[in-house]
Amino acid sequence: MFHSLQRRSPSSVYSYCVSSARFASLADGSLGWGHQVSALKGRVQQVLRWFQKETERGTRQNKSLLSLLANQCSYVTSLRVRRAQQIGQLYSNIYSERTRWSLFNRLWRKFHSHHGNACKLMAALTGIFVWEEERIKEEELQRSIDEMKRMEEMSSVFRRSGVECHAPELKPQTEETSDIATKEQPWEMVMDKKHFKLWRRLISGTHLYQYRVFGTYTDVTPRQFFNVQLDTEYRKKWDALVIKLEVIERDVISGSEVLHWVTHFPYPMYSRDYVYVRRYSVDQENNVMVLVSRAVEHPNVPESPEFVRVRSYESQMVIRPHKSFDENGFDYLLTYSDNPQTVFPRYCVSWMVSSGMPDFLEKLHMATLKAKNMEIKVKDYISAKPLDVGSEAKAATQSPDRKSEGSCGPARIEYA
Repeated sequence: MFHSLQRRSPSSVYSYCVSSARFASLADGSLGWGHQVSALKGRVQQVLRWFQKETERGTRQNKSLLSLLANQCSYVTSLRVRRAQQIGQLYSNIYSERTRWSLFNRLWRKFHSHHGNACKLMAALTGIFVWEEERIKEEELQRSIDEMKRMEEMSSVFRRSGVECHAPELKPQTEETSDIATKEQPWEMVMDKKHFKLWRRLISGTHLYQYRVFGTYTDVTPRQFFNVQLDTEYRKKWDALVIKLEVIERDVISGSEVLHWVTHFPYPMYSRDYVYVRRYSVDQENNVMVLVSRAVEHPNVPESPEFVRVRSYESQMVIRPHKSFDENGFDYLLTYSDNPQTVFPRYCVSWMVSSGMPDFLEKLHMATLKAKNMEIKVKDYISAKPLDVGSEAKAATQSPDRKSEGSCGPARIEYA
C-alpha cells in the first residue's frame, strides 16, 4: 500500500541539501520572495554544517576502528609466525631432515585424503610442488625393469632359434590392465642393425608413436654410460642442442628431481622446453640400472612465450651389464614418447624422431668414450645412489628416528 522510504547516507543527504540551497538561491534571484527565502537559506546552511560535521566525525571513528583492527591482526599474526618458527627450530634440532619430510608427508597424506580439492587449490595458490603426487614411485621403476626382463627373454629365444627379434607385448597382470592392453597397437620394426633395433607403435587414441630401442655397447662400461647420461653439466658440453638444462627441485624422500630442459628444434620450428621429473635406481644385487622420466608442471617454471612447452613426455632407460658395472659391455632398453606440438604431418614427425633417437644415442656413446679416454671428470651417481627399493614405504611407516640414533641426512646422500 505504502512505498517504503529508503534510508539515505549522510553524504547523499548532504548532496540533497546542497541542491536545495542552489534551488533557493535561484529562487531568490528570480522570484524575490524576500524574508521567507532568506530564513530558508539560513536553515539550510545550518543543516549543511551539521551534516558535514557528522560526516567528518563518522569518518574519523571508522579510521580509528580500522587501525585498531589492523594492529590487532598484525599482533596475532606475528605471535603465530614466531610460534611456528620456534616449533620448526625445535624439530630441526631433534630430528633429521629426512625424518621431518617423512612426518610432513604423513600429515599431508592424511589431510589430502579428507580434503583433496582443498590441497590442490592451496598448493596452486602458494606455489608449492606436491611431491606426494608427482614423485616417481617404485612401481614405475619396477615396471621398466620387468619390461627389460621380458625383452631379454624374447631376445635369447629368438637368438637361439635364428628368428628375427620382435619387441614382445606386455602381458596384462590384472583385469584393469587387460582392457588397456587390448587397445594397444602392435610394435612395428623401424630399424634393424646388428647392435641396434628400433620399434614403434601407435599410441591408442592419438596420432603419436611410442618408440623402443634395444641395443648393445661393448667398448664402454655401464657406470660410465649411466653417469654421462645423468650428468647435466657435462651434457651442456657434448649436446649442442641444449639451450638450458638445470635442476629445479629435489625430493629428499625418493631422490626424484625436477629439471627444466630447453632444446633446439630443426628450423623453422621454435625451440621446445620440457619440465620433467626423473628418478634413477641402481640395484647392484640384481645387476641392473634404471632411469625413469616424465613431464610434470612446476609452479617455479611458468610457460615462456619464447619456447613451446612439451606437456606430454615419457622416457624409461634400463641398463643391464654383461658382467659388472665397471667392465665393458651392457645391453640397454630405451622406451620413449612425447608430443612435440608441431603442425607437420605425422609421417614428418615420425621421421624426425626415428632419425633423431639413433643420433642422440650415438652422441651419448661418443661422449662416454670421450670422458673415458680423456679422463673427463664426471659425477659418479652409482656410488652416491639414492634410497634402496622399498625405502619409500619404510620412510613413511617407521617411527621418527633421531639424529643421535644414526639416521642419514641429505649431507650423507647425494642424489642425481
